[in-house]
Amino acid sequence: MSKFITFEGMDGAGKSTHLAWFADQLRQRGLEVVVTREPGGTPLGEQLREMLLNQPMSMGTEALLMFAARMEHVEEVIKPALRAGKWVISDRFSDASFAYQGAGRGMDWGKLAQLEQWVHADLQPDLTLFFDVPVEVARERLSNNVSLDRFEQEQGEFFERVRSGYHQRIREIPQRYAVIDAAQPMADVKHQLEKIIASI
Repeated sequence: MSKFITFEGMDGAGKSTHLAWFADQLRQRGLEVVVTREPGGTPLGEQLREMLLNQPMSMGTEALLMFAARMEHVEEVIKPALRAGKWVISDRFSDASFAYQGAGRGMDWGKLAQLEQWVHADLQPDLTLFFDVPVEVARERLSNNVSLDRFEQEQGEFFERVRSGYHQRIREIPQRYAVIDAAQPMADVKHQLEKIIASI
């Protein structure tokens, strides 16, 4: 039985670090796992990612391009893999649009819900792992990066809004989420993930 699992969190939360390990744990249990990311995941999506992370643009353009990349991703990668019985793990999905473009940028939540309905009305993750950290911890982790994209360059207030956007999303659909305390040492985070793997 295939499953669609997404990893979410602010930049600097550490989700990408744990994603590869999580996928390897599933593969060791004999599962076929496809690891992908947003924005990106397809040749067109990767081109859009480059633009989204580096080109200045209006809030509406940003949201539309995110969902354009997502539509391609859903149709070309996620749905075919699920139909083939594979597990799909994506580094971000639509929750990120509600957190970043919605709460972070201030775009109307209802418009984002309409885009979500249009692009993947019949597809939601089976499980979303949200890596939660205080903003100052995330900022400290990012401070070691030599080159920051235009999202990572945002101020702390932006990330406070992003974090609150994720928590709003969790309140709306709590049954889909596992909240990971990602401020803990890596070994403790892995222990939380091991318990989640055992439960699924």
